[in-house]
Amino acid sequence: MNEPLVGPEFGSYAPGEVKWLLKDLSHVDLEADVSVREKRIQSGEAHYAESLPIEYQPDQAYRDLFETVLAESAPRLARAVGTVMDLVLAERGSDITLVSLARAGTPIGILMRRWAQQTRGLTLPHYAVSIVRGKGIDSVALDYLAHHHDSENVVFVDGWTGKGAIARELDTALTEYHEAGGAKFDSDLAVLADPGHCVRTYGTRDDFLIASACLNSTVSGLVSRTVLNDTLIGPGDFHGAKFYADLADVDVSNRLLDVVSAEFDSVRGDAADSLAAVLDSDRTPTWAGWESVEKVQAEYGISTVNFVKPGVGETTRVLLRRLPWKVLVRELDAPEHAHIRLLAQARGVPVEVVPDLAYSCVGLIKDIT
Repeated sequence: MNEPLVGPEFGSYAPGEVKWLLKDLSHVDLEADVSVREKRIQSGEAHYAESLPIEYQPDQAYRDLFETVLAESAPRLARAVGTVMDLVLAERGSDITLVSLARAGTPIGILMRRWAQQTRGLTLPHYAVSIVRGKGIDSVALDYLAHHHDSENVVFVDGWTGKGAIARELDTALTEYHEAGGAKFDSDLAVLADPGHCVRTYGTRDDFLIASACLNSTVSGLVSRTVLNDTLIGPGDFHGAKFYADLADVDVSNRLLDVVSAEFDSVRGDAADSLAAVLDSDRTPTWAGWESVEKVQAEYGISTVNFVKPGVGETTRVLLRRLPWKVLVRELDAPEHAHIRLLAQARGVPVEVVPDLAYSCVGLIKDIT
């Protein structure tokens, strides 16, 4: 059976923070120009997970803004981390294994693990696995987890929900895996923010800025997004990813973790209040986010919901690694998307104010077919 990858040989996180259930593809040339890659994806010639976008490296002004955003949002991030981790512990107990969905979930999983360690004295196992829209979760990784841990005690973690596509993908994939004879996993997804109202385990449902969404690999352990390509990933292989060791001089992955976890002690009371409020609320997913996405799709004549990326995190990712058409914002000067306005300006993407938008902002991908 394959063994996990750990830093510093793979990624910039310490080995105790996370084990990556991935195949190292660092030696393979997988990057393509964004416009070329987008055309192949939209034409159906290739799946988005078969290649990687060239990692966009923002200018100094944007990196300076990241530092400001991190400092200002760290207490709010810490509170949400504490809320969702304590919610998991309250409902699932302490004999659990955290499994982050790479890569957006990984820094959140590490922060949740740190919270459990710092405030509860718990040392929880933590892994990162690949899930691919339209392809499902890495079944080889699930085999590994089931072999080494109680599958029903695995808690899947992600950063945030957009319209809920990954939450649905996870539920479908785990059901299919079990029906095919695999172990049974709980598909309840724990996220820091659930603005799409599509999970029941969350730190907040506010569409707020999560600093780890502002950058690519340089805030995610220098690891690429995951790759599923039949020419590189054979039977028995984990899904793949690359370690961008050459970006070490601009890596802020561990800085984000340290700045947020330094706030844990000061927000313990606030997190307890938030937890009580969440437990006292109706957490039933309404999928309201999906409905609002379909509304935007219809109003702007967009061919598929896949081109509508709602929320601060998803809009940021459109600007960092896709071919953006325009950005919709509820308020032009809202502080939670100052970085988005800066990215949009740098890439020449128009920003349009839509006062009744269900999310703080929405990114629209350009249809080039």
